[in-house]
Amino acid sequence: MVLDLIEPPVAAPAPSRCNLCLHCGADLVKWDRVVSTPVPHATRSWQPVPHHYLVDMVRDACGRFLLDITGEAHAMTHDGNRYFGLFEIQEQSPDAEYHRVIGVRNSHDKCLPAGLVAGSQVLVCDNLCFSGEIKIARKHTTRILNDLDEMIDDAMLRLQDSWCIQHRRVERYKEFALNDVLAHDLMIRSVDRGVIPASKIPVVVDHWREPSHREFEPRNVWSLENAFTEALKGHLALLPARTGALHRLLDERTGFRSEYN
Repeated sequence: MVLDLIEPPVAAPAPSRCNLCLHCGADLVKWDRVVSTPVPHATRSWQPVPHHYLVDMVRDACGRFLLDITGEAHAMTHDGNRYFGLFEIQEQSPDAEYHRVIGVRNSHDKCLPAGLVAGSQVLVCDNLCFSGEIKIARKHTTRILNDLDEMIDDAMLRLQDSWCIQHRRVERYKEFALNDVLAHDLMIRSVDRGVIPASKIPVVVDHWREPSHREFEPRNVWSLENAFTEALKGHLALLPARTGALHRLLDERTGFRSEYN
């Protein structure tokens, strides 16, 4: 496939309702900026993929798998080389506490593989976390355009299972009570697991001791998870790996198991 022949999409994306927490050096951008971002020339061993092209592949796959996108948000670094998008998926339950989301990332500077990850965004506070059960990451080698469609379709097949697991995880976290001693121990262990740097522990402690929302006042693992994700806001590039590590830590504490563990 010759990328010079790819026409930018003409259909407008869904109105943005997502709150995309940005990582350092990135800005929220409108869709026309994503479409107009220049794409570097390919080399013998490296094939860049236009940001808008990857996004449209994900949109098309959502359509094939009957997942309705109800909101989008797009962020890029100032030079346009790195992209992250968040796509809100229609909820089945009107009283849902969080949205199902899909995160998409891409780069033109060889720093990040093209990737997709499932996640959720808490409605009351916009805390964002990504599930470790389902993700794809494809380096920009010469055959990437041949492989992406199949990889994205495979991810879509597993998305529903991943969101079901996340729902069961949240319910388990709500049932598992914590006192301060156990919560503080998990905060220390989180540093060893790569969830947060030691400098962020005071932020987690503050949100645990004085929750910003009444939904997190119960002393349980769900409240602690949201104390962590409050501290992780603003580090979008690292968020998938860090929230995946957080889930592994909290799953061990609560005894939560899934077929992906």
